[in-house]
Amino acid sequence: MKIKNYHKVIRGVLVIAILMITIGSYAQAVPPPVPPPPPPGLPIDGGVGFLILGAIIYGVKNINDSSS
Repeated sequence: MKIKNYHKVIRGVLVIAILMITIGSYAQAVPPPVPPPPPPGLPIDGGVGFLILGAIIYGVKNINDSSS
């Protein structure tokens, strides 16, 4: 073979190798996004605290009324 033919073969191999590398890089799978964290539990607000305090006061009042 002549030297001209080797250059054509090497050029063809390089073109195919570059195409395979670039196609392979685009074929990578993208991982799914991270899901958001679960929502926090519902806090006991002041309203619930006032209801519990009111129930305790009402219970103490009823106990005092019934004993006297």
